Amino acid sequence: MKHRLLYIPIAFLFLLSFVDCAKKGSPTGGPRDTIPPVIVRSIPENYTTNFTGSEIEIRFDEYIKLKEIAKELIISPPMQFAPVITPLSTSKSLKIKIRDTLKPNTTYSFNFGNSIVDNNEENKFDYFKYVFSTGSYIDSLKVTGTVKDAQLISPEIPTTVMLYEANETYTDSIVYFEKPTYITVTKDSTGTFELSNLKEGTYLLMALKEKNNDYIFQPKNDKIGFVKELITLPADTTYALTLFKETPDYKFARPTQIGKNHIVFGYEGRADSLNIEILSDVPDDYTSTAFKDEKKDTLHYWFKPALQVDSLVFKIANNNRIDTATVRMRELFKDSLNISAIKTGTIKLKDTFKLRANTPLVSFDASKFEVMSKDSTLVEPTVNLNKKYNWAELFFPKNEDQSYAIMLLPGALTDFFAATNDTISFNVNTRLNSEYGTLNLTLVNVAQLPIIVQMLDSKYKVVAEEYLSENRTVFFDALSPDKYFLRIIYDENKNGRWDTGSFLNRMQPEKIIYYPSQIEVRANWSLNETFTLK
Repeated sequence: MKHRLLYIPIAFLFLLSFVDCAKKGSPTGGPRDTIPPVIVRSIPENYTTNFTGSEIEIRFDEYIKLKEIAKELIISPPMQFAPVITPLSTSKSLKIKIRDTLKPNTTYSFNFGNSIVDNNEENKFDYFKYVFSTGSYIDSLKVTGTVKDAQLISPEIPTTVMLYEANETYTDSIVYFEKPTYITVTKDSTGTFELSNLKEGTYLLMALKEKNNDYIFQPKNDKIGFVKELITLPADTTYALTLFKETPDYKFARPTQIGKNHIVFGYEGRADSLNIEILSDVPDDYTSTAFKDEKKDTLHYWFKPALQVDSLVFKIANNNRIDTATVRMRELFKDSLNISAIKTGTIKLKDTFKLRANTPLVSFDASKFEVMSKDSTLVEPTVNLNKKYNWAELFFPKNEDQSYAIMLLPGALTDFFAATNDTISFNVNTRLNSEYGTLNLTLVNVAQLPIIVQMLDSKYKVVAEEYLSENRTVFFDALSPDKYFLRIIYDENKNGRWDTGSFLNRMQPEKIIYYPSQIEVRANWSLNETFTLK
């Protein structure tokens, strides 16, 4: 009997050997929640008419929170005093406390965009819109359309689309100081929009890509697009708006002395005929010159001899605009001639080598410019002075896969003060033609001429351009391997450049049409493309 009892624990241990050990881990908690919050009640109910209250409560079936509510919420018509929206953290109720005086017989909508999410998984309650009317009915008219950018292949998002009611107080200048009657935003990069819950009437339809998000047009910062004529609702038309940045009206900034003989005149807008004339009494041998800054809206004005005076008075003329300005003079150091290359390193066979100077260049001695290839062969350059931007430009024949030493001997360049350069040297090189690609472009359905054909890099910088007065095949060579945008500009005023629009003048920008996709250029590839314009 005792021996049998000994077998019991042994048999028990034997049975346990067939049982898997418990595995460590965290409980899964069931399937992931993917369902957005559900509204269980609204007080008052959505689409209420004869609304007279100041508070709205929307209850959900689970805890919600608000994400980027200031960015996502669109209230139309806009309110002068923003409502208080809660919760600040989490709650099962969303509350709106209205602080503004509501207009009579007006339909209001609160579009929450993607701001309402559940507390745990942040599932979005997409584009929930709460609507009420202070009148006896809900306005139900709509306006739809698209927004594009005049200069970009697709518009920046979001872009605000607006309606201003053309009532008895309406003027064109209203967009500069008053908020619109209705607003919405573009949904995605396609630029589509819908303005809903609108009342019958006549309106200005416009779009803004804003910096301040205040629904007021500020030309210095904002892009604008508009329909030229007022629209009337109801209508079955789909509208297309083109965004552009206006060129600001010409305005000069207060000039400043920055060197003993150097004054800078800043300006805004277009200054194609800017002219500076001194009005103060100056010596008979007084002379001056000027050039434009290559990057900033600034004119560099230089004079000699140096003057021991407290101030100088100038007349600044640009087209029909004439201003006067006084410059307080200080005792500053005289500038010394300094020359630098605009670009070194790799250049293309057709490139011009450019040098900038900090003081005005007045002459050059071509015999003192030397260009030598790596095999010690001298190459004769052609030299030119670009007086507009104060550049010395050298063009010389180049071979592929070659390096060149460019040397300026003493006296190669002379500046406004009769100063000359010391010996300066620069190095540049070229690549094999096989490291570049080419594009042969055929244009179809060109509506009018002349046109400008451009290739742009990913940052919309123009890398190649052709001006066509007749429709012909366009050939771009020496293209670095990359992806490019291709576009044409209808040069309506035939001035050789793209011109923007003007809201007050009801002038649209010159039309730009993009090739529908980026073009990939590869090394040692020759592309043949057909661009059918629409």
